[in-house]
This record gives sequence, structure tokens and C-alpha cells, in this order.
Amino acid sequence: MRLRKLLVLFAVLAMIAAACGGDDDASADPDKITFGFIPSERAETLQDDIQPIMAALGEAMGIEVEGIVTADYNGLVVALGTGQVDVGAFGPVGYVQAKDQYEDDIDLLLKSVRFGAPSYHGQWFATPEVAATLCDDAPTEAALDNTDDGVALMDVTEVLATQVGKTSGSGNAEAEVLDDGTAVDPGLACMGSLEDIKGYKVAFGSATSTSASVYPRLQLLDLGFDIEADIDYSYLGSHDDAVLAVYTGDFDIGASFDDARRNVRTENPDVGSKVVVFNITDEIPNDVLAVRATLSDEFQQRLYDAIESYLATDEGKAAFDEVYEWSAIATAEDSEFDIVRDAVDKLGLTE
Repeated sequence: MRLRKLLVLFAVLAMIAAACGGDDDASADPDKITFGFIPSERAETLQDDIQPIMAALGEAMGIEVEGIVTADYNGLVVALGTGQVDVGAFGPVGYVQAKDQYEDDIDLLLKSVRFGAPSYHGQWFATPEVAATLCDDAPTEAALDNTDDGVALMDVTEVLATQVGKTSGSGNAEAEVLDDGTAVDPGLACMGSLEDIKGYKVAFGSATSTSASVYPRLQLLDLGFDIEADIDYSYLGSHDDAVLAVYTGDFDIGASFDDARRNVRTENPDVGSKVVVFNITDEIPNDVLAVRATLSDEFQQRLYDAIESYLATDEGKAAFDEVYEWSAIATAEDSEFDIVRDAVDKLGLTE
């Protein structure tokens, strides 16, 4: 009799669980999802650029997929954490802030692979006149990269990230010519010291951009800088804006991802020679997609598979390259971003 009562109790509990839904209950999954992006770059065209991706994912999953661009990192953090969007594309800092604020409400879906690597770095750049004061040797057609022996000045064919003025990264990179026949200047670089930038006017991206603000500022802190007193800096909102601020001479120095000069090369084909890279940050985990934790495991896997399948097509590669230069995706663990959490803590960016 006792066994029968227990069996009845278990059956009732199972019925209640099924009615309420849960992380593994596919019946509770939506027939429409909203995909949130932040305007870290190409802000003026991002809303249009994401539409082919949204259409392809919607077709693959058999649901409506809407793409929106939020005002900034914090807007997307709150939107995902409170369920206003279902999927969010974050930089490492944005993801860490979102997960730490809404720990039980957000799952990490995937990390991006860019240029065949799961990590990237930020770059420091300057006007040619300022670069001449920071570097021991004259700028040359080259790129900076992190190696086992530290930062090194390398031939552009030896680095993964595509540099301005070239058609590809590592391998047989060819000189780039625009559709109208205009040649794009190759990117110049030199080895320069950050210790010598005191007193200069510095352009960062947004305050929470990992490569255009957080890691560069962490470098300065580690060098003993009083950032408020030692440099005259501003947050300009995007990587493109930081590059253009130095290109126009409004700022002496800027920071962005490597190599954000390519983003503005169409309108400014001489950006590679007028904006000189002189230092880089440590390696940073690539950007990610995070999702509402209430989406079932099955639904999350369907979304992962749809993105992976789309990226395997020429159309998908072109679409993701236009938006965030993703070439592939991979699974990720939250612990991989502990190094980013340390940086956020040191800079007081926790909410």
C-alpha cells in the first residue's frame, strides 16, 4: 500500500512539473525569439546587416527570429536578464556583467571563433607624429601579435587577424583594392611603450568594451598610471569612432580590437598609414552568445545547430563576417571568463 501511494505521489509531481515547464521542457519553448545585439561597431548599418542571419535562423528553426540593436552593453544586459530578449550577442565584459547580475537567468550558449582562434587582443594606435615619439624604430608594414616570448612585430602573413590593406590574415595575404580601383594603404606598426603616453589625448571605445577600454586601461593600471590624472581620455562609444578620432587628429592615441582600421577603410583607404599600431593587450576570450536560461536544453541545441549550419555556408560566412567577423563557433564554459572577471573587478566595473 505504501509503495502504491509513493508511485501515485511521484506521478502527481511529474504532472505538476510538466504543467509548469522547466529548462528541459521543450513544450514551453517560444515560437518567436528576439535576438539582441550591441552597436560596438558599424552601428549605423548593424540593424540591416543582421537581417539575413535572422531570416536564415528563423527558416532553419521554423520560428520567427527578430533582431534588435540595443543602445549599449548595459541595455542588452538588462534586456536578457529580465527576459525582454531571448538571445544576446556579448563581448566578454558584457557577458560577465550579465551573468554576474542575473546568474540564474542566463546560460552561455557558445563562443565565437574568429580567424581560426578562440581569442583576440586589443590594439593601441596613434597618429604618425605621436607614434614617432613612442617607438624606437620607424613604423613599417607589419603587425603586432602575442607570442610565447611576448609581444612581437611580425609580417602580416604570420598573424591570424586580417590587417588593413590586406585581403586575408595568415597565409598569402594580398594587397587590397576597393571596387572602384582604389588601393588600400597597408597597415603600419611599430613597437612602442605605453609608459610614454602620459599627457596625450586618448580615445577609448565604450567604457565596457573589453578590447577598446577594459584591457587597455588595465594595462595602464598595472604600469602604475593614475588614469584620471595621467591621460586626457574620452569614451567614444565604438571601435570605429576611436579609429576615426585618431585618423582625423582629434585624438593622439586610441584603442580598439585588432584590426579595427579595416572597418573604415572604404571611406578612408589611407587609414593604415595615418593610424599606426604601437602596442597590444593580452589575449582576450572571444565574444559569445548567451540565452535565457528558461529555454530548454533541446531548444538551445537547436539554436546552436542552426547557427553552426548557417556558418558552414558561403552565405552564412559572409553574413557573420559582415556583422562580427565570426568564422565558426564552439562550446564554452563560464569559467573561461574568470580572467575577464578579474579585470572587471580591478577596474570597478561590477554592478
